Amino acid sequence: MAQPFRAAFEAPRYNLSVRILLVAATDAEVSQILERMYSTPTEDACVDTYTHGPHEIDVLITGVGMVATAAWCSRALAQTTYDLALNLGVCGSFDEFIEPGTVVHVTSDRLAELGAEDGEQFLTLEELDLPGASEFVNLDPPSNPEIDTLPAVSGITVNTVHGNERTIAAVAERFRPQVESMEGAAFMSACLIHKIQFAQVRAVSNLVERRNRESWKLAEAIHNLSVETLRIINHA
Repeated sequence: MAQPFRAAFEAPRYNLSVRILLVAATDAEVSQILERMYSTPTEDACVDTYTHGPHEIDVLITGVGMVATAAWCSRALAQTTYDLALNLGVCGSFDEFIEPGTVVHVTSDRLAELGAEDGEQFLTLEELDLPGASEFVNLDPPSNPEIDTLPAVSGITVNTVHGNERTIAAVAERFRPQVESMEGAAFMSACLIHKIQFAQVRAVSNLVERRNRESWKLAEAIHNLSVETLRIINHA
């Protein structure tokens, strides 16, 4: 069920002014949020700057995919010191109990395709004894009452979203993910490298199944994501 925007503006509990980086793959995932903020001039071609209450908010649209997300996030985090970074977007759900429209906090994420095939077996970096990281965990999430109310879930990040019954079953058995996106783990990796507090907040737009756009609730997911994000910022 879509949540009313009015609730996002009731009794905001601003703390001290903070500088926040909002990261999304597409404009559509944050457009409703930005409509309720004040745009301010900036000379930085990397981000657009807004204000909301006492907070200064930079918005970074990376484009779709983990490579673009990692590169643009690292550029932004190297140029500016932020108090908080939020990755916003939609995702697919492997868990039938996490219905489309639900907003979740992805606290662990994995690059599901990073490894090697050995016949029907998949080998992770760890099993291959190769250097590098494929799993990222948010051990120090922001202290925010709105984030605390969201279901904490595990995710995978992929180059190709799943839409084949065989590969869905295989990745579900391999990693037991609850959601999937195309950017989440890359964002988390960049934040961990730059030692900044962060949260990956996503709304489920569809169940992970054979591609069926008619069953998606994309508009509801983006609306609910927008409401929850404004609540988070109001309590930052």
